[in-house]
Amino acid sequence: MSNKQVIGNWKGERMNMGATVVKQALPTAQVQQISPFLLLHHFGPTFAPIGGDPLDVGPHPHRGFEPVTFLYSGGIRHKDSRGNEGILSGGDVQWMTAGMGIIHSERASQTFLEQGGIMEGIQLWINLPAKDKMIQPTYQDIKSDQIPAWQSADGKASFRLVAGQYQEFKGPAKTHTPILALQLELQAGAEVNIDIPDGFQTMLYWLDGAVADEAGIVYEAETLLHFSNDGQSIALKGVQQSRGLLLAGAPIPEPLAQWGPFVMNTQTEIMEAMRDYQMGKMGIYIED
Repeated sequence: MSNKQVIGNWKGERMNMGATVVKQALPTAQVQQISPFLLLHHFGPTFAPIGGDPLDVGPHPHRGFEPVTFLYSGGIRHKDSRGNEGILSGGDVQWMTAGMGIIHSERASQTFLEQGGIMEGIQLWINLPAKDKMIQPTYQDIKSDQIPAWQSADGKASFRLVAGQYQEFKGPAKTHTPILALQLELQAGAEVNIDIPDGFQTMLYWLDGAVADEAGIVYEAETLLHFSNDGQSIALKGVQQSRGLLLAGAPIPEPLAQWGPFVMNTQTEIMEAMRDYQMGKMGIYIED
């Protein structure tokens, strides 16, 4: 069995978003997408005192894709125009299908505001195929204890499967295209070989630590690795204690048109999304 090779790697571009530093690993000037993945933001880790909200993302619309939040620490309250509310704690995942349109906010939870602490997570945007871009929006509030977790035989590598099938495990997230979303943690000296389904495009973002590929090339924290399409697996070795998010998926071979929070197939559909949002067709968000 041959291994996939790293064909690109880059640090996330750092930017300030309110009180939080965000590292944008996708898109970049060189790579607009790794289909079906459109955007990857690593926010934090940011310390907030009692009463502080380092996130505070107010109401905004989406259409045509799936915004997903992997929360590593902290607390987030989700609220949207379709009547969904959810409270995320460290280890939880929020998987939202925007479909035909939704307005939502993501702010610190009441518990986090009362206690303060560290906020850290990853937001991922996943494209939807044309046939699903105008489906009814849905919201999946995936709790940490619903996510299958296991360790390697030597105990040096830990895994959590959010989406897809891996070995005998199945992730709880319901997806519209084939997706593998695997959270992993490697101790120094850990060696793993991760199988990837045929035809999937693959990327791996490291939140912290340092890892090496099979050629011994070391990649530091806050780096995204893009892998070749040939090969059936990925070989990695922990250089330091490291946390990563492996994402692989079947590409969507369709035209892409994007403007801000709308991801469609044509510019006409983008104009329609803007009009529908202005006319209130994406639901009514009521602040409280």
